[in-house]
Amino acid sequence: MASAVAMQARGVVKDFGSGGNAARVLHGVDLEIEAGRMTLLIGPSGCGKTTLLSILTGILTPSAGEVDVRGVRITDLRGSAKARFRREHLGFIFQQYNLLPALTAAENAAIPLVADGLPLAKAAQRARETLARIGMADHADKLPSQLSGGQMQRVAIARALVHGPSVIVCDEPTAALDEETGRRVMEILREIARSPDNAVLVVTHDNRIYHFADRIVTMNDGRITGERTPPRAAEA
Repeated sequence: MASAVAMQARGVVKDFGSGGNAARVLHGVDLEIEAGRMTLLIGPSGCGKTTLLSILTGILTPSAGEVDVRGVRITDLRGSAKARFRREHLGFIFQQYNLLPALTAAENAAIPLVADGLPLAKAAQRARETLARIGMADHADKLPSQLSGGQMQRVAIARALVHGPSVIVCDEPTAALDEETGRRVMEILREIARSPDNAVLVVTHDNRIYHFADRIVTMNDGRITGERTPPRAAEA
């Protein structure tokens, strides 16, 4: 049975600048991200991966083309409606953990819930439950300065998951991690992707993690140039 499409780009073009100085970064990109799977987007630096990720998640507006996320055309949303949709349906994990140094792990993970109006006590409790799911229960009251790089990345994962988004997008989540820590992070993401209600999209240069993917999509010069199915982790 075919998987549901969680995210879809059709004819996406992105130009930076205007007139004779305009530079075209994306050239009519078509891409589907399926639920229940982890998709890796790879390609050389400067090929447009991060720009495409920003358009898929509504951070940037395309110069032309359309993007649907969970059946909603986010390229038609504006202002507070787009911000609310992103808060409700998308979770973000970045190479830089972006944790607030004065907050504990639980408080950092609770930020999306507090931003959505949940009282701090309830938000922190839900954040603790999410941290426990990914093996961080014993570190919930620690500050970022008391955590290793891998532990901080897991706090960032908890922050991305705490509000129950159905689409998780990751920009180089393992690039700053050693091989063993990166493996643990990818195992968490793969487990999330196994749910038919979730989709995980990872932009990466890290070929150590390719075997965790269900699908690898290649970009070059602002275009999708191919895709393949990698060996499963158990087979690699």
